[in-house]
Amino acid sequence: MGPKTGSDSTSQWNQVAAGVLSPLGYEVLEASLKSGKNPILLVRIERKDEVPISVADLERANRALSAHLDTLEALLPEHYLLQVESPGAERPLFTARHFERFVGLKVKVRSPQGNFTGRVGTVKGDMVEFWLEKDEVRTLQLGTFKANLAEWPDRPR
Repeated sequence: MGPKTGSDSTSQWNQVAAGVLSPLGYEVLEASLKSGKNPILLVRIERKDEVPISVADLERANRALSAHLDTLEALLPEHYLLQVESPGAERPLFTARHFERFVGLKVKVRSPQGNFTGRVGTVKGDMVEFWLEKDEVRTLQLGTFKANLAEWPDRPR
């Protein structure tokens, strides 16, 4: 069974995109097929060496992914748009390294214990500390919550 539309297929599209882009030095942060009148396969990437993404990087990734997707025609709508982007202002954070890079910045967190906005604190193993208002600290385990940057660093990190 191949990738299909809907949020349940996000991990499948992540695997497809990572299989093509990881050997080229890119990390896939997000890959999803947005269905509708004009379906869009959206892929957000960053460089593994943490250098900011350039237009040349996006073009290279788009060409490589496009060529691979042509071999998966049966899994995609007949007409779709491939969009390869840099992470953007609401960059998703997944790994301990992601959080380490953005220590001190505000993030929006969605977790089973509730949603909140806080600053990234200490990262120890797979535990991430968040500093909230009124000196409240919450510690969550990676993989149990979703987080996106709520503020952009003044210089690339």
